[in-house]
Amino acid sequence: MVRFLLVLLILVLPELALASGFESLKLTGTERGIYTVIIFVIAYGFVMAEEFTGMKKSKPVILAAGIIWAHAAVLATSAGVTTEALHEAFEYNLKEYAELMLFLLVAMTYINAMAERNVFEALRSWMVRKQFGYRKLFWITGIITFFLSSVADNLTSALLVGAVVLAVGSDNEKFVSVSFVNLVIAANAGGAFCPFGDITTLMVWQAGYAEFFDFFKLFIPSVVNFLVPAAFMYFAVPDEHPVASNEAAVVMKPGAIQVCVLFFLTIASAVSFKQFLHLPPFMGMMVGMSVLMLYGFRITTLYRADENNQFDIFNQVRDAEWDTLLFFFGVVFAVGGLGYIGYLELLSAAMYDGLGFTTANILVGIISAIVDNIPVMFAVLNMSLDMDLYQWLLVTLTAGVGGSMLSIGSAAGVALMGQSQHKYTFFSHLKWTPVIAAGYAASIFTHYLVNG
Repeated sequence: MVRFLLVLLILVLPELALASGFESLKLTGTERGIYTVIIFVIAYGFVMAEEFTGMKKSKPVILAAGIIWAHAAVLATSAGVTTEALHEAFEYNLKEYAELMLFLLVAMTYINAMAERNVFEALRSWMVRKQFGYRKLFWITGIITFFLSSVADNLTSALLVGAVVLAVGSDNEKFVSVSFVNLVIAANAGGAFCPFGDITTLMVWQAGYAEFFDFFKLFIPSVVNFLVPAAFMYFAVPDEHPVASNEAAVVMKPGAIQVCVLFFLTIASAVSFKQFLHLPPFMGMMVGMSVLMLYGFRITTLYRADENNQFDIFNQVRDAEWDTLLFFFGVVFAVGGLGYIGYLELLSAAMYDGLGFTTANILVGIISAIVDNIPVMFAVLNMSLDMDLYQWLLVTLTAGVGGSMLSIGSAAGVALMGQSQHKYTFFSHLKWTPVIAAGYAASIFTHYLVNG
């Protein structure tokens, strides 16, 4: 927390000039400039307090983004900047958001479609009926979450598998608590080595700093990040069996397997658009979504008389995580506005010029345990850093897994605290922070050994 406050202090110091994607105003020392930083800090305070206030995180950051850009426009006018130059800076952020939002919307729609077809519920039912022991379930749920989060986001993966943990261990608080910590680590680690697994990884890929298959070089470091703390926590899991369950098997709805296949073909389409056609990957995702829409129409036609098996794609679009998508809008424009005023240049000078690439990138992961990794990574991407592939993969890894050190450091942790019925809390996670930090350090060292 002290380091985070030091970063904020740096933001209000007189300006330091560095090159960026577009010419910044370099007006960080002005009263209006400092005011925008205060607005951002206040808004993010509300984001961090979401668990206690109940106010969705998108609301304060969207308001902050509007206020910040209003002040940026006034500062630009007072500095004699042309309207065209102001629009260029603004539209840069709009382009960044539009590409990522459309990509994520398709991914979320597919995940919702698979959930609606009972794919995940059938998996949960199967695991409950197998009557595995708690220790075996600890590993099974962790490994499933690790790989599931490489194609779904960490929030969805943790919640889906968390439902399994609660279903089989509702009468054993210790098992639920330790398993939920394991799920948070697994979800964050699994999302780090694939562009589809985490928003920050997706941002690095779409920005062109690494190719799609480059991220798989992080697979072994991600595995280490998951296994090191899991090996310690395993001995805290009760060596017992859950109470026998008589739950009936859940049957998947018609078209469930086909929807899963279409999702993986959509991923292949996105990769192909990027790798071979040199077009933004969201276009490949939109093509995949159109195929899902057509297949959904076929399901509806075949089961017109059976309302339970009909499929409406727009219900899945409606149920996308709109709070997350709009939060991302607020973050992109708020951070982008601060960058236009000149604050990202200050941050870049303080961290990367002052500490060096490796130390700064490790610090990014530590900061992301306190602050959401999305604004942190967006800030890094907009610093116009001249880093090689090794360093871009390092910051992708640290930003992805650093949030595991605290329960509030990632969406997965926050969501599981709400789902756990008070069996998993901030402090039950905190007592495992030392071994999670050991996994964080081990993954960085493994990245050095494997990719350095």
